[in-house]
Amino acid sequence: MSTLIAEASTLPWLSECIGDLEQELKAGLAHSQQARLSRGLRQIAAYWQADDGDRTTFEEFVRNNLASDQASLNALFDRFQRLLEQLDGHMHEIGREFRQHADLDLGPLLPLDEIFAGYDPSAHIVDDFFKNKLAFVVLLNFPLTPLEERIAQGANWTRRQWAEVRLAQRFSKRIPARVHLAIAQAAAEADTYISQYNIWMHHLVGNSGERLFPPGLRLLSHWSLRDEIKASYEDSKNGLAKQHMIEQVMERIITQTIPAAVIDNPTVDWNPFTNEVDSAAVDDFGQTKTRSSRVSDLPEADVRYAMLLKTFRAARQADPYSPTMPSLIARRFEEDREIPENRAQAMLEQVVSSPLVGKVAELIENRLGRSLEPFDIWYNGFRPRSPFTEAQLDEIVSQKYPTPESFQGDIPRLLGKLGFAPERAQYLANHIIVDPARGAGHAMGAEMRSEKSHLRTRVDKTGMNYKSFNVAAHELGHNVEQTLSLNDIDYHLLRGVPNTAFTEAFAFISQAQDLYLLDQAVPDAQAEALKTLNAFWGTYEIAGVALVDMAVWHWMYDHPEATPAELKDATLEIAKATWNRYYAPIFGKTDVLLLAVYSHMIDAFLYLPDYPIGHMIAFQIEEQMKKEGNIGKEFERMAVVGRITPDLWMQHATGKPVGPEALLNATEEASARIAKA
Repeated sequence: MSTLIAEASTLPWLSECIGDLEQELKAGLAHSQQARLSRGLRQIAAYWQADDGDRTTFEEFVRNNLASDQASLNALFDRFQRLLEQLDGHMHEIGREFRQHADLDLGPLLPLDEIFAGYDPSAHIVDDFFKNKLAFVVLLNFPLTPLEERIAQGANWTRRQWAEVRLAQRFSKRIPARVHLAIAQAAAEADTYISQYNIWMHHLVGNSGERLFPPGLRLLSHWSLRDEIKASYEDSKNGLAKQHMIEQVMERIITQTIPAAVIDNPTVDWNPFTNEVDSAAVDDFGQTKTRSSRVSDLPEADVRYAMLLKTFRAARQADPYSPTMPSLIARRFEEDREIPENRAQAMLEQVVSSPLVGKVAELIENRLGRSLEPFDIWYNGFRPRSPFTEAQLDEIVSQKYPTPESFQGDIPRLLGKLGFAPERAQYLANHIIVDPARGAGHAMGAEMRSEKSHLRTRVDKTGMNYKSFNVAAHELGHNVEQTLSLNDIDYHLLRGVPNTAFTEAFAFISQAQDLYLLDQAVPDAQAEALKTLNAFWGTYEIAGVALVDMAVWHWMYDHPEATPAELKDATLEIAKATWNRYYAPIFGKTDVLLLAVYSHMIDAFLYLPDYPIGHMIAFQIEEQMKKEGNIGKEFERMAVVGRITPDLWMQHATGKPVGPEALLNATEEASARIAKA
């Protein structure tokens, strides 16, 4: 019996009933079907509760719903696959519409928008499917498998067997609808908090009263703040001062010493070094805000960590109903990523502790002409340089894409540049809708073939800027993968990719081509070496962030009754310890907090490990694409492999399992090439 199956119910009659039914029904089954009967009986027994019925009900259910031969099993499988696509698709469609005002820049948010965004219309489905016994039909006839079995035996399974495994997995947990709703509400609240966490940069003032940033610049934490650090390497006059100021803003956010009054508020000026707040001496916001006669410097008071605790406590409500994976940590790694946590951590540590870090850091110092500063974890100077500054790129992009519709209309050309045939580029473009994002941007795929994927990125009144185009290029990679792995897959139950890191990998590949898509770069050997170093340094940075995210979730599970203040203190200590171990030897400064600034720590339920693993996967995939000489063709081939285990998917795609070795080997060669240049 599979080790995934939980202990059978304590109902006193179940064990005897299973034995009697097995003996009764085996006689009418072919030998090849008898093992399936034994497995199915034990699977449904593990989830059957007193409210589901007595012994007679159990026996009648089994006799009526066991598929006794392959033909009836095929009919059962086909029916479930077709109807679940409709169910998932329409539930997703409703959820997308309910989140419309929270996700898109469609005007001011109303209180009811947050309520709609926090409502999950599909929350009752699993609960209902157990109550009406459709879940038991699946568990009686299709196999539940533990991760170790999928890893060990999956290579020998047919595509249909994999689809059956994914069908059964839908019902491996019996989580009540109220718990699903609580998780959705906590996620929506955290997402709203993050999506409105903007800093008005012209209202940051230095100790001498200087304003380093242009009027009207409003940056979202942490993404846009980080990207402004990257953009400031181009500014030879004020770039370093800007970076120091943003670093100070980030530390205020992390430590929660940021005054609450300065968050998304252009009516005040703020010195992040002294933490003084005054009424704004300049007006760069028109009539969108009402000035206040009173200015408060009271801190945000641990709201950031209160939000994180809410997501933790909501997620923890599912633990008792997931006996084989009784924590969000286990579910994230064993179920969502299908990469054991210890293996994922080892891959991350292999990168952050690599001796290549020192070599690449030395190259960065030589290029900067100074010692490294902590914010240089976001150094992006290895990217092949455009002849244009960021401001000039902003102008190019805003003229090219003044509206979401203008970007939408250019998708066929963009995909053509990536190597997709014209008819395939148009096919993909026809399945993607571009929307103006309220936050930094994201991709929202469809769940049924009659629906389309949605690409969200910020488009200001003056048009899209370069940062938004970079985000759009990233989300376009997501949307292309989402479209192909839904519409071109052989079994709907295998739609998608093995885990989020894989769709991030496709997005990273598209994003890395942003200057080429703008006709501002032509790849060559030197440019490829620079891209490799950029990928390595980015993986080094985000791997540390992921290690912090993982450690914080372990701390919360060890301290479930913690207060926001206690969680804050623990997070700061974890961030410092991670920095001191893997980064301080390179940067020469201890107790830095920057690894804790990522907004996804707050609203994304242990999502951050997907980024560095995604970078590794992206590099393996991109190396294969370069070998074949065509991104589009390989993109299409890989995207339809479907949701099998990560290593098996990567074997199909590139011939090797998931890991950082390809990135590390290429970084060794690239660092040598650039050092000689």
